[in-house]
Amino acid sequence: MGKLIVSLSPHAHGTDTVERNMYGVIIALIPALFVSFYFFGLGSIIVTATSVAACVFFEWAISKYILKQERLTILDGSAALTGLLLALNLPSNLPIWIILIGALFAIGVAKMTFGGLGHNIFNPALVGRCALLVAFPAQMTSWPLPGQWLHYTDAVTGATPLALMQEAVRSGDMNILAQLPDSFSLLFADISLNGGAGAIGEICDLALIVGLIFMLWRKIITWHIPVSILGTVFVFAGLLHIANPIYAAPDVVILSGGLMLGAIFMATDYVTSPMTPKGQIIYGIAIGFLTIIIRNWGAYPEGMSFAILIMNAFTPLINNYSKPKRFGEVTK
Repeated sequence: MGKLIVSLSPHAHGTDTVERNMYGVIIALIPALFVSFYFFGLGSIIVTATSVAACVFFEWAISKYILKQERLTILDGSAALTGLLLALNLPSNLPIWIILIGALFAIGVAKMTFGGLGHNIFNPALVGRCALLVAFPAQMTSWPLPGQWLHYTDAVTGATPLALMQEAVRSGDMNILAQLPDSFSLLFADISLNGGAGAIGEICDLALIVGLIFMLWRKIITWHIPVSILGTVFVFAGLLHIANPIYAAPDVVILSGGLMLGAIFMATDYVTSPMTPKGQIIYGIAIGFLTIIIRNWGAYPEGMSFAILIMNAFTPLINNYSKPKRFGEVTK
């Protein structure tokens, strides 16, 4: 008979479980996933199915044959969610063998190396994406045009709004900004653009916002991280636009690239984000500021993934700084 270990009171009963929250996030991603199927067709289906299946397989194989764990965790939804998030951060024409490498990095390096769910210090899906971005920059920055439903690796590609923004800043040519879609088009995925639409999860911000509302309603996440990120980006992008119109308007900046996807679904990861509301706001502000810096003056047009991973490393310090005082403790 096993020991019964009872912790100190108070005790609280709740309905939250790992499975409930993981599958809740997957449900919240369904609108964005269906939109990606509609715009990218076969390519989106292949990338998503490969990424999810590979992440689940690698977690099962590593748990069973390398870590020798008796209790397998592939049914808790975390591996499937990692695969789905990784897929939504990839172009719809990425070859299968590159997706497999990204899944192995996400699960094998970023998650299972640290001991599995709850122990990783970096967001696994973003580690997989950034590893591929560094190793295969050409393939990872090749963005297919929407509407090529039956095309996969042979899809025609083009420049994304973020690439146009960066080109305008570096060349000093404001005429380039005229090629940007308006905020309405970015919000509703009305992009019959001449350029690429970015990663498969970035094409419709409205679908991501629907997911945000669902997660807030289910109390899977709180507002602190998404709002602080988006607010910070809007303020700094607005200041840059006022100082020099060569920088895009803040509404277009917020709705372009993976900002919404990252702010809503990646930065809010339980394990790698701060625990207190104060810490989450600090974390979000820092991510928003770093995103603006990297987007405008970095080597890559998109800075959201790198900004989140950088702040993942600072999460323990933020937790230590923002932790509440114990009851009765004298404040210095």
